[in-house]
Formats: sequence, C-alpha cells, structure tokens
Amino acid sequence: MDNSMVCLANATVCNGTSCLVQESNFNAVLSVVLSAVLTILLALVMFSMGCNVELKKFLGHIKRPWGICIGFLCQFGIMPLTGFILSVAFNIIPIQAVVVLIMGCCPGGTSSNILAYWVDGDMDLSISMTTCSTLLALGMMPLCLLIYTKMWVDSGMIVIPYDNIGISLVALVVPVSLGMYVNHKWPRKAKIILKIGSITGVVLIVLIAVVGGVLYQSAWIIEPKLWIIGTVFPIAGYSLGFFLARIAGQSWDRCRTVALETGMQNTQLCSTIVQLSFTPEELNLIFTFPLIYSIFQIIAAALFLAVYVVYKKYYRKNNVEFPEGRDNKPVPDSSFQQVNEGFQPDEKQTPVNQKES
Repeated sequence: MDNSMVCLANATVCNGTSCLVQESNFNAVLSVVLSAVLTILLALVMFSMGCNVELKKFLGHIKRPWGICIGFLCQFGIMPLTGFILSVAFNIIPIQAVVVLIMGCCPGGTSSNILAYWVDGDMDLSISMTTCSTLLALGMMPLCLLIYTKMWVDSGMIVIPYDNIGISLVALVVPVSLGMYVNHKWPRKAKIILKIGSITGVVLIVLIAVVGGVLYQSAWIIEPKLWIIGTVFPIAGYSLGFFLARIAGQSWDRCRTVALETGMQNTQLCSTIVQLSFTPEELNLIFTFPLIYSIFQIIAAALFLAVYVVYKKYYRKNNVEFPEGRDNKPVPDSSFQQVNEGFQPDEKQTPVNQKES
C-alpha cells in the first residue's frame, strides 16, 4: 500500500499502514514550567501573607474564637455546600463539579484583607480568618471533597487526585508559617516582603491567564453554565457570610469582614492545585473556571464597596456626630459580644472601655 496516500506530509514514522506524527514538546515543556513557576510564586504570595500576621494578636483571637468559628463555618460549611448545590442544579459534568468544589473549599484570599480595610471592617478578624482558613485547608479541603464528590467517585465517574492536592496544600501552609515567624522576629523586613508579595499576586493572576490561554485554548470555549456559576458563586458567598454573621449577633463591621472573607477565595491557590493535579485533557474542560470566579468576585466586591461608600457618605450627612456619638452605635454591646470583644479593633475598644470604667 502506498504510504503517501494515507500518511501526512509531516509524518516521521511510517510502518506499513501505520503513520505517526511527532508531537511537539513545546506545550509539554511549557506546562511543566508553568507548574513550577506557579508553585514558586504562590509560595511567595503565601509567605508574604504570613508576614502580615502579628503572632500576639493571632493567638489572642484563638483564645476568643467566636468570630473565627463563624468564619470557619462560612468558609468550610457554606461555600462547599453552595458549590455542590450549584453543580447539581446546573448539571455540570463531574470533573467541572470537582473544580467548583475545590474553589469552594479554598481559604480566603489576601485581597479580602485590603477590601476589609476599605469598608471599615475588623482588620484583626480579617487577617486571623484568612490565616486560620489557610492553615485549616490542609485538612478541610480533602475532607469536603471526600464528602461532596462521593456520588461521582462511587460511580467511577472521576478519581480525585488527593496526593497532588495534599502536596499543593503543604506547599501552602509552610510559607505562611515561615512568614508569621519572620514578622515576629523582623517586623520591618516583613513589611517589605508584604509589598513584594502583593505585587507578586497580581503577576501570578496575569501569568495564569496568559500562559493558560496559550496552553489550553479550547478551555475558553465552555458552556454558559460555568460562567453563570462563576457569577453566582461569589455573590452567594458574600451574601450568606454577611447574614450568618448578623444572625450570630456580630457587629456591622464584623459582618462586612466575614462577608468578604467568605466570598473572596484564594483563586491563585485553586488555579495552582488544578494545574498540578489534573491531566492536560481535563484541564481543557476546567482550567478557566478559577479565572472566571476571580473576575466576578472582584466585580461583586467592587459593587459591595461602592454601595458601602455611598451609604457612608449619605449616613454621615444625616448624622454629623455619628463617629463620636455613643448613642449611635449600630449594635449595642451584649454580654455575649463582650466575651468575644477581642475581635474588636483596639482603637474602637479603648474609648468605650474608658467611658464605661
């Protein structure tokens, strides 16, 4: 048989009727490089996040853990459950559902700390929630995946790469711990590292989008279902986190903080875990979801911030003495809140305690 009739012009191996085209190693090499670079950059981002944690305040919050417990319930209770409900409701394929759940199980992102500052939130609580959720993700993410993916795993539809996910999480926890130690020993150097880390976080997102777009071009051609989930998911996180904190009797500043910590996920971590844990064929179906979530969580947070700024300006116009008026406190101090007053910012506690003492 004439091989010229059945072989492509660029075939490199022809054996009878069998013809093979030599595959380009460019994408394979680029994928390995991307995985290595993502891991290094993510480690630097998490190291810088640890440099933002003051060990004394962090341990003080652990002793009065009510606010952190609410954050834990939101982070590893509400978000994974919401991700599971959205996956089932929109009937997406199992591998895509796994990525939605990984996003829901991710700890809070560092951007939430910046946004908490802009909305006059409780900064100590924000940083403590981010740190605790990051450390607890090492155990909670595999546990949540085990619970919520059982229906697909038992039917043999998917296999969860727990070993790869575990390695990624260990690589996350170690830099955070080192960063906390550096901030405790050398606080001035820690501030410089924090600035470098925040810039690195932006570079990481851009790198994921650009290189991922080259490697997995077909990943952008996805069903509208994932776009809808990527839009609804962060909004649901913000809303449910806010209302749960309010039901638990938290003050308004803490409610805003918990809302941001719940909906603002560490999308860089999710992208890195996905890149390190799944095959190129699977990545073509799922790689873009963390980027979609990242886009809409920022848009939703920006709207949340805009609404708060408008409200604050309007409220101050009608309540000129509100910042110093003792009778204008949004939520009166109950005995329950006084037990957990360690989550209140220091500058807010001092004048109140002096007046009441």
